[in-house]
Amino acid sequence: MAKKLDIERVLHKQGFGSRKLCRIMIINQEITVNGEICDDPSAEFDLENLQYTVKGEPWEYRKNAYLMMHKPSNYECSHKTQHHPTIYSLLPHPLVERGVQCIGRLDEDTTGLILISDDGQFIHRMSSPKHKVPKVYEVTCKHPVSEDQIAHIRQGVQLVDEDLPIAALACTKINNHVIHMTLAEGKYHQVKRMVAAISNRVEALKRIKIGQLDLPQDLKVGEWRWLSAADLNALQK
Repeated sequence: MAKKLDIERVLHKQGFGSRKLCRIMIINQEITVNGEICDDPSAEFDLENLQYTVKGEPWEYRKNAYLMMHKPSNYECSHKTQHHPTIYSLLPHPLVERGVQCIGRLDEDTTGLILISDDGQFIHRMSSPKHKVPKVYEVTCKHPVSEDQIAHIRQGVQLVDEDLPIAALACTKINNHVIHMTLAEGKYHQVKRMVAAISNRVEALKRIKIGQLDLPQDLKVGEWRWLSAADLNALQK
């Protein structure tokens, strides 16, 4: 049997404010549930496939939030930013209120695929080095990249403050200035430092894949979407 919950607690758990504020919205008939106005804060509903609107905006009940975003440049992956806007400003306020966190930060000038969730186990599984989730970066270099430099990245480059050379899982030359580099680690400025170690420089950096999940071509810069069941399966492979 599907779990039931009163609508006041549903709205509170989904990030729409305090219990008191949610109660006021319900009493003021600002909430519809499954297509009908609900003005009773204690009315209970099955959580499975629960559809509701808040002040005319449609929502679906989700126990946990699993999102992807096409991160723009000049945004920081932090709730407390220093120099640029936060990526959380691109999300609806209720999701931020739920306490969602980005999984593995991208530098402010790095763009591309980033995952966001409020599920602690999922965040750990996707970010922990022991799980070695591969991530693919599209790297635009200042100078032409030679096959010897590609081989060097595959074999391992020595970075400052690292005891052992660091190698990419894969590195493919797309054209003279663009390479795709696959890493399973997340060391500080790792891609930029590895490219610097082969006497080149990163001009643009974009994450295009996490696990088997590609950045969708139709997800525009600055946009976000819920992860589908197929997306979540791709991340488990």
